[in-house]
Amino acid sequence: MNLASFPDTLRFGHKNDPLYLEFDRRRGHYSMATDHYHREYELYYLFSGQRNYFIKEDVYQVQSGDLVFIDSHAVHKTSDSGAPHHERIVLYFSPSYFDDLTTEERDLLLSPFLLEFPLLRLNYQEQQQIEGLLGTLLTELNEQQPGYRLRITQLAGELLLYTARSLLKRESLPRQESSSVQRKISEIVRYINLHFAEPLELEELSLRFYISKSYLSRMFKQVTGFGFAEYVNLTRVKEAERLLRETDYSITHVSELSGFDNFSHFGKMFKRLTGVTPREYRRGHQNKVT
Repeated sequence: MNLASFPDTLRFGHKNDPLYLEFDRRRGHYSMATDHYHREYELYYLFSGQRNYFIKEDVYQVQSGDLVFIDSHAVHKTSDSGAPHHERIVLYFSPSYFDDLTTEERDLLLSPFLLEFPLLRLNYQEQQQIEGLLGTLLTELNEQQPGYRLRITQLAGELLLYTARSLLKRESLPRQESSSVQRKISEIVRYINLHFAEPLELEELSLRFYISKSYLSRMFKQVTGFGFAEYVNLTRVKEAERLLRETDYSITHVSELSGFDNFSHFGKMFKRLTGVTPREYRRGHQNKVT
């Protein structure tokens, strides 16, 4: 496959469609600028370059030929690994993409997203198969011949099926060795994820985990891609979204349960991270407890 024949950017669909995809060729150093989680299942493939990928609680070093699976609503962020330039494709599968499948078919296609270890390092044969599917997909998107939308949807399904079957053939996925700093930051992230409803201050965590405040702040950003306060707020807003969807608690109570000690700050942070107010979010999600 000759990626050079494609433009630097290709897009298919829209964010709210059952299937949406992005292809990007990025030159120089690049890190995601925004906090990131969404209801879609995300399949990420790195054609070239190297990336750091923070997912849930751990950071992974992604290299060309790697597939990454991001579960629905999992916090994640890619960041610069120190090596410039990369080419990647991301496919976003909305839950509605799987609506017409049987339970068995749906479970099979979603199985890669539910693994504890979210990175699949492909062997040469698998890499050729995956890049063949993706190359055909990008060609369809670039040329836009009659029926290209149907073909892209089919190819996306083939991609999911191939990866799910490949994983079934493996007894286990190899874990990457992480550095002592990465293990320490992962430990701190797990603590935040469990104690977000409590007061969380950088100084208190630096004492708890025997690491200086300035070093913790710097390493947290370097390893996860998030600033400390940024990640705490993101985790709290994510919990607030869940409570707004799944309970009929008052918005004030939701704010308190999510760890915000100031209602005004909660409203501003929620709007900044989600684009809507808590009340607007609840109106758009009617899955209330009855």
